[in-house]
Amino acid sequence: MSANQRKYSNPFPRPWMRDFGAAAPAGGNIGIKGIIAGGLTGGIEICITFPTEYVKTQLQLDEKGGKKQYDGIFDCVKKTVKNHGFFGLYRGLSVLLYGSIPKSAVRFGTFETLKKYAVNEQGVLSPSGRLLCGLGAGVGEAILAVTPMETIKVKFINDQRSVSPRFRGFFHGVAMIVREQGVGGIYKGVVPTIMKQGSNQAIRFFVMETLKDLYRGGDPDKKIPKYIVGVFGATAGAASVFGNTPIDVVKTRMQGLEASKYKNTLDCFVKIWKYEGPTAFYKGTVPRLGRVCLDVAITFMIYDSFMEIFNKVWP
Repeated sequence: MSANQRKYSNPFPRPWMRDFGAAAPAGGNIGIKGIIAGGLTGGIEICITFPTEYVKTQLQLDEKGGKKQYDGIFDCVKKTVKNHGFFGLYRGLSVLLYGSIPKSAVRFGTFETLKKYAVNEQGVLSPSGRLLCGLGAGVGEAILAVTPMETIKVKFINDQRSVSPRFRGFFHGVAMIVREQGVGGIYKGVVPTIMKQGSNQAIRFFVMETLKDLYRGGDPDKKIPKYIVGVFGATAGAASVFGNTPIDVVKTRMQGLEASKYKNTLDCFVKIWKYEGPTAFYKGTVPRLGRVCLDVAITFMIYDSFMEIFNKVWP
């Protein structure tokens, strides 16, 4: 095979993706290592960036009129710390921690399953095939893991906004939600969540791959330093934020404790536009920008580091 053929037939130019990432060959302990490394990376990322997610969600739930509680990011942080202490900014963190492992399992499991049917006779997954498999994995995790996790998180944060919070802890809160609203109570906003996960995958994939190609300058074997990968990841994360924050706002409203006032996703969109104006669709953009940029950068930088360690100590 010529150098030019290798250049265009290699769908996973990042060595860590080819050797032990989501694109690694099936078999051995690769899948298990990926799930554990992904969970550890997700846990670290969540602990670092969750306060920005908390503030973003509070601002998105804040409506105009008499119910408006915050004047902006710093006012939200100040009032939260004053009324609930510093760890009030971590309300709902346990939900994301509990959901990180199944989320990774669904993502990697779905990707590998779809990959078996998408590869060509030479076992190569084309760029379009990778995109479709990634989108399929995003839909799978949105339905099986992300929607219930995000819904419970939003309800926990929303509960703290109440004069008399009712949820005493994670399991107590989940039990109360299911008892009062049924299993469907933790599946509010499944449609916008699917849209969000799908658009995130598409935007980040496109930006990341474009930046990598520009950096390599036509040399597919050129190694990209981890800090550069982190910068590219942050850029891709920023692009996804500006591209799908309106979807995220609708998703958050559909998952809040007052979601019953919206008939469906479209009705939620129309009412926000009608009563709060188009700028409401970009509430919480700044704190979300900080969280997502750190999220994507940390994920790309740390995940391969964990895998390198695992491959040394765990044959």
